[in-house]
This record gives sequence, C-alpha cells and structure tokens, in this order.
Amino acid sequence: MAYLANQTTRMADLPGAKYLPTKTNRRAKQIMSEVRKRLTALIKERAKAIQAGQNVEENFFHVLLNSELAEAHGIKNMNDLFGQVKLFYFAGYESTANFLVWVMILLGIHQDWQERARQEAFQVFGDRKPDYEGLSQLKVIPMILNEVLRLYPPVVELSRLVEEETKLGEYTIPADTLLMLPIVILHRDPEYWGDDANEFKPDRFAEGVLKATKGRPAFFPFGWGPRVCIGQNYSLLEAKLVLSNILRTFSFELSPTYTHAPYVVFTVQPQHGAPLILRKLK
Repeated sequence: MAYLANQTTRMADLPGAKYLPTKTNRRAKQIMSEVRKRLTALIKERAKAIQAGQNVEENFFHVLLNSELAEAHGIKNMNDLFGQVKLFYFAGYESTANFLVWVMILLGIHQDWQERARQEAFQVFGDRKPDYEGLSQLKVIPMILNEVLRLYPPVVELSRLVEEETKLGEYTIPADTLLMLPIVILHRDPEYWGDDANEFKPDRFAEGVLKATKGRPAFFPFGWGPRVCIGQNYSLLEAKLVLSNILRTFSFELSPTYTHAPYVVFTVQPQHGAPLILRKLK
C-alpha cells in the first residue's frame, strides 16, 4: 500500500481520479479491505476477551479498547479505533523493522563495530536473556543505533502545515504554508557533523546526542519537541533487544550480491533487498 501511495505522488492529482477503476485503485482497495478485515478481527477478539473478564495484557491496545479512555482520546466509533490501531501497528512495525535492516547492513560492512557490539552484548548479558536493566547498561550498541538513525532515518522528512500566520525569528510564515523539515539532509550536513558527515562513525555519539550535536537540533529521527514520536523509547528498546540477541547468536556479513540503493517508499528501504551471510556462533 505504501508503494502504491508513493507511486500516486508522482502523478498529476486529477479531481476524482481516486474513484476511477484503474489497476492501481483496484489493488489499493483490495489491500485496504484485507487490512481492515484482519485488524477488525484482532479488535473484536480482544474486546470479547475484555468483556468476558479474561486476564489480558494491559498494553496500549487495551487502552484504546477501553471505552472511557478511548473517548477521552477522541475515539468515538469503530472507524476512529481502526485508524488508531492501523497507525500504531504500521508506523511502529514498518519503521523499526527497516531501521534494523540498515543496522544489519552497516554492521555487515563494518566488522570492527560488529565485534565491539558483540563483546558488549556478551559482557552485559552472558548467556541469559536480555532484560531491561541490562539494556540500560549498553553503551556501544546505542552509539551504533544512533549513527544508523543519523545516516538512514526511517522517515526522510517531516511536513507541518502552518494554520495561521506565524512569526519565526526574522521570518513571517503565511497561513496555509506547508513546511518541510528535511531530516536526511540535516543529518548529513557537514556544517553540523564535519567533513566525515557521510561516514559511519558511531563514536561521534560516545558522549550522547547532546554532545554530538553541540546542543543544536541537527538530529531528530523521531521528530522533535512536544510532537516527538510517542514510540521513540519503545523502538530503541526493541532495537537493542533484537540486536543483542542476534549478535550473541550469529556473525554476519553482506553478500557479494548486495547492491547499495536506498529507496524511499513509506520508510527508507534497500531497494534491492539486504542479502546477508549469517554464521552461527559456536
């Protein structure tokens, strides 16, 4: 669906075009019907369990299904609920999954950093399953994750519509102006990151994001300010957990068939895939 949406942005927006029975429109309708069917089944199954008084995990999904809390969040009907579930599922899954793909690609290229991260994972966790306390002790792996997010942020730009005339420093921005924040450009700007801005150097984050950016808003893979992505901490925690498990189980390198071609669909993806050679550790 993201691919089809991306294709439509390259075409002229003719009034009523989305209602024409074109191949793209028919396929988009089919996909959305299937998505709605699956998520609706998931919603009904959880709602039924809650009504039956079954012991269910009280996660964010549970909050959305709780009628009083849902209404407090502006969810008044099934369409609102469906939209929220769809947003959290796809925005959370797609972005983190592709983020981890780029982590694997870059560590497949930079074997020295892969080994440093592996040693840290073994040192902190040994043979036990990663836990929250251990994940909070990691130093090298967060540096690597931040550097990957700098070079290949899942979302390359953010757009904001100015609803009323706004004074911003010396500029006056008229109402109904669409502003674009080019994340990927600022993340690679030599003015902020130096002449090696396009190079993979995780140690630039050795003392944290604030030191790396010198306090300037030059690193915002999850957005910035009061509208920062609600899933930022969860996504980073998930990435640390997954990477720690992979590093303690496999060593890996890029296949010779890999072709480097970052490509934007909904998120930044390797256009020709990311073939890896994995070797199980003894």
